[in-house]
Amino acid sequence: MLSLPMLNLALHLGTAPTPVRASSSRTCAPQMAADVPSVIVGGGRIGNALQEMGVAGDVVLKRGDPIPAEPATGPIYVSTRNDDLQAIIDGCPPDRREDLVFMQNGMLGAFLEKNNLADATQVLLYLAVAKFGEKPTDGITELNPDGLTAATGKWASTFATRLRNGGLKCRDLVGDAYTEAMLEKHVWICAFMLVGALNGGITVGEVEKEHSDQLKAVVTELCAAGEAALGVKLAPGAFERLAAYGRVVAHFPTAVKEFEWRNGWFYAITEAAVKDGKADPCPLHTAGLKELGVVSS
Repeated sequence: MLSLPMLNLALHLGTAPTPVRASSSRTCAPQMAADVPSVIVGGGRIGNALQEMGVAGDVVLKRGDPIPAEPATGPIYVSTRNDDLQAIIDGCPPDRREDLVFMQNGMLGAFLEKNNLADATQVLLYLAVAKFGEKPTDGITELNPDGLTAATGKWASTFATRLRNGGLKCRDLVGDAYTEAMLEKHVWICAFMLVGALNGGITVGEVEKEHSDQLKAVVTELCAAGEAALGVKLAPGAFERLAAYGRVVAHFPTAVKEFEWRNGWFYAITEAAVKDGKADPCPLHTAGLKELGVVSS
C-alpha cells in the first residue's frame, strides 16, 4: 500500500475521507470589501499578476523571506507550490496566520486543519498566465459566463475585488457551495492530467477534443467518489462544465505531478475501499496510475 504524507483526512488516518457537510451557516465576512495593501508570497506569474491588479503598499516576497511588519493587516496571498506551504505557515507570525490566503491546487482541508487553519481563506484559481507579465486569461466559458474562479473565507470578498479591478471575475462562496466548486476543480486537474499523460502527454485541448469519451468516464467516477467522500452533490452537467474550461486553456500541457496533493487524494479513497474489502470506486483512475507507474499496487 502506498504511504502518503498527511494532506487530507484520508492520508492522515489511512482511511477514505468521511462524508462531512460544510456548514451552510458559515459566512464569508472580510473586514472590508475594498482592496487593501497586501503581502504576496511568491513572485511568479500568479504573484506578479496579483501585484499588477493590486494597490499601492503591496509587498512581494520571495520564498523564505520573512513576513514584513507592514502592511500590518490585510491578506497574505500565498502563490507558491504546495510543498512550500508548511514552511510558509511556520514562518508566519501566529497573529497573522488567519490572514493567509491559499491559492494552490489540491484538497487542502486536513492539511489546514492540522495547522489550526481550517477557516483560512482559500481560492480556486481558474486563471491562465501564459508568460510572466502577461494579462491573465479568465476562466470564463460558455457555460459559466460569470467565471469559475471562487474564494471562501475572511478575505474572499477582498480578493474578489482585486480581481474585478483587474477585469477578472471571482465568486465569493460559502459552505457546501465552495466545497462543490472545490471538488469540480480537483476533478478537472486530476482527470485531465491523467488522461493527457496516458495519451503521451498531449495538451488539455487535445484531451477534450480527441479523448472525450475516456475523459468523461474518468470524470464521472471521480465526481461520484468525491461526492461520497465530502457529502455533497454536484449540479448536473459537471463534465460539460469541465470540458468547457478545457477548451479555454487548450494550450496547457498535461502530466501527473504533485501526486500527494492531487491524484493521491482519490487514490487514498481507493486504498481505503480495498482495505475494507469493497470494490474500488475509481477503477479507471487506479488503472491509469498503474499504467503510468505512479503507483505499483
